[in-house]
Amino acid sequence: MIDYNEGQLILIDKPYGKTSFQAVKHVKYNAKVKKVGHAGTLDPLATGLLIICTGKWTKKITNLQLQEKEYTGTFVLGATRPSFDMETEIDKTFDISNITEDDIYNATKPFTGIIIQTPPIYSAVKVDGKRAYESARKGEEIIIKSKHVEVTVFEITAIRLPEIDFKIVCSKGTYIRSIANDFGKELKNGAYLSSLRRTRIGEYKVDDAVDFEGFKNLVSQSI
Repeated sequence: MIDYNEGQLILIDKPYGKTSFQAVKHVKYNAKVKKVGHAGTLDPLATGLLIICTGKWTKKITNLQLQEKEYTGTFVLGATRPSFDMETEIDKTFDISNITEDDIYNATKPFTGIIIQTPPIYSAVKVDGKRAYESARKGEEIIIKSKHVEVTVFEITAIRLPEIDFKIVCSKGTYIRSIANDFGKELKNGAYLSSLRRTRIGEYKVDDAVDFEGFKNLVSQSI
């Protein structure tokens, strides 16, 4: 029998549309555990690896959050959205007919190493005590400070314009949505993030994770 109250590290493959809080709540309810937390938020529109810790494992959350993250996903060229992803509607469109594959590969170069990026206004970053997305949704003006992050890998894995598939390995706190927006600017164009999947956190891989239903079955089998 697995003692979740004593402490376990659980790898969840978070589905599209669910929040990280809902994933934690799912584990808490099904495992009947009191102390539980996660090591790194995933946006509702993203899928993939979410590390959830229970019991004494919650003390290791801070160290787990510091591990490098690996993502795969898709950018769409030729348009921008205020949220830099699919949450908001397209606000501008651009002609992409002159963009070549060489242009696309070369545009990745400024985004490797230590880079400066500004989190999206539609993010959970706190500004004056409020989550930025709360102010953004009210149409309030927001100024978010830029920060340094590290990108060790930025690889284009497929090009089928206007879509571009990628793999990125980066440090804690990196906003892939911001990279999408800045990538479009680098091409003197526009881009937004249409899909995102977290495939790894440190040594932990999404291939070893279970989905919501899989965790529920895992708990029932361990009783």
